[in-house]
Amino acid sequence: MSPDSQVLRRNWLVVPSQSQIRSPEPPPPPHPEIKHETASRFSHSMDLHSITQSLVTLAEDNMAFFSSQGPGETARRLSSVFAGVREQALGLEPALGRLLSVAHLFDLDAETPANGYRSLVHTARCCLAHLLHKCRYVASNRRSIFFRTSHNLAELEAYLAALTQLRALAYYGQRLLAINRPGGLFFEGDEKITAEFLREYVTLHKGCFYGRCLGFQFTPAIRPFLQTISIGLVSFGEHYKRNETGLSVTASSLFTSGRFAIDPELRGAEFERIIQNLDVHFWKAFWNITEIEVLSSLANMASATVRISRLLSLPPEAFEMPLTSDPKLTVTISPPLAHTGPGPVLIRLISYDLREGQDSEELNSLVKSEGPRGLELRPRPQQAPRSRSLVIHIHGGGFVAQTSRSHEPYLKGWAQELGAPIVSIDYSLAPEAPFPRALEECFFAYCWAVKHCALLGSTGERICLAGDSAGGNLCFTVSLRAAAYGVRVPDGIMAAYPVTTLQSAASPSRLLSLMDPLLPLSVLSKCVSAYSGAETEDQSDSDQKALGMMGLVRRDTSLLLRDLRLGASSWLNSFLELSGRKSQKSSIAPVVPDSAPPTESMRRSVSEAALAQPECPLTLKELSLKGSSEATDTPEMSLSVETLGPNTPSDVNFFLRPEHPREEDEVKEELNPKDRSQGVSNAFPEGFHPRRSSQGAIRMPLYSAPIVKNPFMSPLLAPDSMLKTLPPVHMVACALDPMLDDSVMFARRLRGLGQPVTLRVVEGLPHGFLSLAALCRETRQATELCVERIRLVLSPPPAAPPP
Repeated sequence: MSPDSQVLRRNWLVVPSQSQIRSPEPPPPPHPEIKHETASRFSHSMDLHSITQSLVTLAEDNMAFFSSQGPGETARRLSSVFAGVREQALGLEPALGRLLSVAHLFDLDAETPANGYRSLVHTARCCLAHLLHKCRYVASNRRSIFFRTSHNLAELEAYLAALTQLRALAYYGQRLLAINRPGGLFFEGDEKITAEFLREYVTLHKGCFYGRCLGFQFTPAIRPFLQTISIGLVSFGEHYKRNETGLSVTASSLFTSGRFAIDPELRGAEFERIIQNLDVHFWKAFWNITEIEVLSSLANMASATVRISRLLSLPPEAFEMPLTSDPKLTVTISPPLAHTGPGPVLIRLISYDLREGQDSEELNSLVKSEGPRGLELRPRPQQAPRSRSLVIHIHGGGFVAQTSRSHEPYLKGWAQELGAPIVSIDYSLAPEAPFPRALEECFFAYCWAVKHCALLGSTGERICLAGDSAGGNLCFTVSLRAAAYGVRVPDGIMAAYPVTTLQSAASPSRLLSLMDPLLPLSVLSKCVSAYSGAETEDQSDSDQKALGMMGLVRRDTSLLLRDLRLGASSWLNSFLELSGRKSQKSSIAPVVPDSAPPTESMRRSVSEAALAQPECPLTLKELSLKGSSEATDTPEMSLSVETLGPNTPSDVNFFLRPEHPREEDEVKEELNPKDRSQGVSNAFPEGFHPRRSSQGAIRMPLYSAPIVKNPFMSPLLAPDSMLKTLPPVHMVACALDPMLDDSVMFARRLRGLGQPVTLRVVEGLPHGFLSLAALCRETRQATELCVERIRLVLSPPPAAPPP
């Protein structure tokens, strides 16, 4: 054994330096979560400059040590990685300092220090803290014969790659500061700068954030769950494009997940390939796994037990609603019509107690059977009086996935804690039912619930609209439509991590989509594309429809038997050939598809004219505080994304692009080297080169979707007169959510109009924490915060007496 290899062996003991607060822990080795908690403690107890200086000092010490260990390849790589850590840390500190110095200018108020710039700085601090902890570990154990070289080298290289990409995001954040108007969080650059900005951003390497570094910015209790989700996603994605469905793809995924669990680099590369190339139908299928009977039953076993959980089918029949201005007058509420014509709307009634009206014949006639679940939903003899409150819930899922059944576990807890019945609306999903079908169905169900609240076990004295993510967006737009119709608006809205603008615009928090495992950039754009009506139907869906039900059963049976055989073989070979796969994975070359066919014109909603308002929606430039009141048309442009073979392109992206496809070519021709040097590339200092995707980028046919500027689709862009009709709004956002700036800007907009609004921001949790309510203490506390906000609507505190 060479001296180099003897020195570079792993030691399981972690011996912290004297600067650490806690004393060294005895064997056995620390749990990974303990290591992450230590790193998180560093990031909170040390300021940015102290973290950077400590990291640079340790990196230089380790670099000098391994440089003196001879010409070995391992020593050379370790010396190189520490040199890289030193370089990136020193380069990152000034950029983060600049962002941090002005971040307070974008807060809602002094009590709510949250916006995308703060989130970028916090994320970079977390990465620096992890590297600092690792460098201390290496410095303490590098001389031990038990020092595990390959593991520590791989982890250092992964976090160095993440730090490099975070440095690029910090420079992009600086560019947003330079271009945006004061107080604005959304990108407002001209066409040339926008084109270059997007062309640079979409080619950044992302796989490093989905391997060893997965979820490093989140609370430690969340990371095992994210790792499980990522392993399941890449395994599921391997079999998705084989025309497999249901049991077949699930069984295949189980057998192939082993190699992704033991090889983080392979998992990260595959995760990046999947999020860039698979269409919205894949994400719909994956997110709907929670709808499977077995999984939903397990989730409900861990949730509160309620007396009522019934799925109701509302007939597509028009009814009358009284006007709030004059109850003697009524307005007709028509059933949903957009795209597919009149059809029933499904809602789920959840009640902890059996209340008056909930066992009436009229309500029982609307019950829709759910199979074996119906046996648990028999009316009970004892009835509680009607509650004075009613909660109307609209679920999230990117407008494309999930139902009330996916959100039922935490809704049961809400029903118990609030003592009020809950109605959760199962609206039709995109891309089969794009905008405004979901809005029409939610508005119809809302009006029906208000009119028939007695059947639902409520007197309707206080009504709260509640929703998460896409459901939060629909809560705002349903309330806006209720005001436009002149009917009763809810007494308040609770929106958890809502999306308030679907216009494709960059913001500092949306830059975090580069690393977010639950909301990657391409997934966001695919969901927006589907909801706006630009996503075309996947050909494989048509093929499956042609097979018919029996054909699908026969095909799935044969595929299952085939995949059980092939999957078991692949599972065994993955362990035997793991080292060979590691050496080959870097040579994977992308398959560039032929020129894509021209995109179809975006489908126009049959009720778009009915949603039109006399006032024009605002542009993003007009949303800046003290900004110009002159309306401008924000240009949009198409952009390049990475793909691995022919697929249906995503037609709406999360950034600005030209209004007409031809403008993209004109922008490209005008971007000569001189212009490019003055554009976004100028954001990077000389000599800095972020890592680019190994899959390579191709151009995809994109076209603008002006419908996303409709205020009923992007409430942030609604004119003042519409927003003034909203009831009190309570928002709960996540500090590390790519959608954080949506909540901050919407809250600032409402406050500027004198509207009652609150914004609470939770730390360390990802987008969608309500669905993880039972996972850990942090998610339970965040869920309780949402319940507290709803309670403010249902039981408002007494008004303060006048002075």
